Amino acid sequence: MLSIPNAGPAGASPIAMASPLPRRSRQARVVWGDRVVTVGGDAPVRVQSMTNTDTVDAIATAIQVKELAQAGSEFVRITVNTPEAAAAVPYIREQLDRMGETVPLVGDFHYNGHRLLTEFPDCAQALSKYRINPGNVGKGDKRDRQFGQMIEAAMRWDKAVRIGVNWGSLDQELLAGLMDANSRRAQPWDARQVMYEALITSAIESAQRAEAMGLDGNQIILSCKVSGVQDLIAVYRELARRCDYALHLGLTEAGMGTKGTVASAAALSVLLQEGIGDTIRVSLTPQPGEARTQEVVVASEILQALGLRIFVPSVTACPGCGRTTSTTFQELAKQIDDFLRSQMPVWRTRYPGVEKIKVAVMGCIVNGPGESKHADIGISLPGTGEAPSAPVFIDGEKAMTLRGEHIAQEFQQVVEDYISRRFGATAEAL
Repeated sequence: MLSIPNAGPAGASPIAMASPLPRRSRQARVVWGDRVVTVGGDAPVRVQSMTNTDTVDAIATAIQVKELAQAGSEFVRITVNTPEAAAAVPYIREQLDRMGETVPLVGDFHYNGHRLLTEFPDCAQALSKYRINPGNVGKGDKRDRQFGQMIEAAMRWDKAVRIGVNWGSLDQELLAGLMDANSRRAQPWDARQVMYEALITSAIESAQRAEAMGLDGNQIILSCKVSGVQDLIAVYRELARRCDYALHLGLTEAGMGTKGTVASAAALSVLLQEGIGDTIRVSLTPQPGEARTQEVVVASEILQALGLRIFVPSVTACPGCGRTTSTTFQELAKQIDDFLRSQMPVWRTRYPGVEKIKVAVMGCIVNGPGESKHADIGISLPGTGEAPSAPVFIDGEKAMTLRGEHIAQEFQQVVEDYISRRFGATAEAL
């Protein structure tokens, strides 16, 4: 007889599901027109991204912003580094509005942001949020004056601000002062700990300075971005402990492909599971020919895998083994996943709740029927040497069997019909 060691007594509580620890931050409002994207507080963790077009090219930038927004980015950051780029921002906003795209724009400023926001008021108005790096707004008295000009612009136009510290552009005066103070400690910290302290101090003191100038503290979002997984976790744990500002998470310069994806997922998942983080960006270097939207897909998948948000229907697919030498199930799984993602910009408004469905594409009879029954709709394809038939399960019951050369096309149509039938009636009722 099977026994379970150390099993609880009858009536014992079941094993609880893991859930993120609570961290209630202040809530910022990123606004464009009638669209308000809240960040922090009781808002869901938001996904953001950044263009890599030349901002001066307003048409190309507007097109990429729309692509990122349709992929699920809830606000999009653009580089504003020259007078020409600042002059283009209102036209980018105008093009987006013409296309019916209301995603808020974030201006990324370095070195000369104070001047651009002052000299180009149309740019300052067209943006919904400003990103300020306190490490490169000037030095000494000039730093305070130039930082102040950017905060004054945010107050004048009622914009949210992200004070974003980066370890590649730390305030060198602050770092030098902390290193001097550290050298006088009885037991000095190591250099990495001093750097952590410089990141956190720069962010919090800059936020406090902005509040002292009159900026609403709820409209401040902080970030302290580094490129090492353990460094990011350590810095944000301490940053979250010391303040209640909304926090933006991101592993800066994460890299490309698998490396960047895995590193970002590892760092962000630990922090998000601890309740740390109100908005995220996955800073992937696109591989040659890869769409910029891949960073949005990865960010969304991280949140969906943690159960924090649901963006698209999930597709369960087996990894394949010696029973599945055919590539049919791999091709069908990709086809269905691509199809669902491509339809979501339309389905989000047409079929409320469609993102919650589960689809299974399985490769043989071992786990295929069982997984398919657990999904809302699933198909179990024949493995090597199995009969050339593919049972389809809908809502836990076998609904039909597909055969022949066009199983993939037929199953895609079955999925589309199922979604239309199940969610169309709900949409009509609303």
